[in-house]
Amino acid sequence: MNIKVGKAAIEEASKKLSNWGRWGKDDHSGTLNIVTPQMIVEAAKLIKKGKSFAMGIPLDRTGPQTGLFGGRFNPIHQMLATGTDAIAEQQDWNKIRYADDTLMLCVQGATHWDALGHIFYEDKCYNGHDAKLIDSRGLSVLGIEHSKDKMVGRGVLLDIARHRKVKWLKDGEGISNDELDACAKAQGVTIKKGDFVIVRTGQMERCLEEGEWGGYAGGDAPGVKFENCYWCHEKEIAAICSDTWGVEVRPNETTEANQPWHWVVIPAMGLCMGEIFYVKELAEDCDKDKVYEFFFSGPPLIITGGTGSPINPQAIK
Repeated sequence: MNIKVGKAAIEEASKKLSNWGRWGKDDHSGTLNIVTPQMIVEAAKLIKKGKSFAMGIPLDRTGPQTGLFGGRFNPIHQMLATGTDAIAEQQDWNKIRYADDTLMLCVQGATHWDALGHIFYEDKCYNGHDAKLIDSRGLSVLGIEHSKDKMVGRGVLLDIARHRKVKWLKDGEGISNDELDACAKAQGVTIKKGDFVIVRTGQMERCLEEGEWGGYAGGDAPGVKFENCYWCHEKEIAAICSDTWGVEVRPNETTEANQPWHWVVIPAMGLCMGEIFYVKELAEDCDKDKVYEFFFSGPPLIITGGTGSPINPQAIK
């Protein structure tokens, strides 16, 4: 597709690809509604080896956040009770010696889902919900809790980096719809209705190999082009995920909007999106056995009114 990306293109795509009302006026789950029980049954049949690949990154102080996006920070892990406390007899008041702790984090600071209330188009959220319903108390509509039992089905890896025969894509390199289709064809896999599609660019692997996150969480990145919103709608996928912080290419294809693809896929389409996925080991296994489809499971934490949720999604082959 040849799209001049800007506010006009965003408006046009938002109208053409809108799923408002498709699953009822009170829907809070968007494209997850596409997944049927039979699709999940069929996905379970893809488990042949009983081998799981964890795609979450550690929740610790070495995470990717450097303050580039909205002041997000890496998880802060604090101990409430320790072995040293026990030995110093500081716990004997309750007649048990134990360790206990707490964790403070940004729900979108590591591997995570975006909730459908995460992005607004002007004054509206997905399905016409008013942005005023999202305030300092949380999301009274479209919170991540609505997907608590829906993030499961057939997963497909599209390994764009291997398809290009490179270790990783460079920041700013866009991925076209044609390339996604060509990659799928080369891998011998077909994108089906209700799929959880995972795109590998290799950007995270580059950062890990270099030992520095740099601008990973908020800066430039390889990713899908704006036109991808049409691809996702045509394929009727349940969700799209990536090993980058924002799925779409940065620098963006326009200066008229920040993250223009987000403006369409979340508030207009209600498309679920997973970010900061670790896919190195999964990609290596897929390359080895040439099987790029698997059973996918990535339930969110049930955070009432959350804009997203940290996850440790699993690809099971």
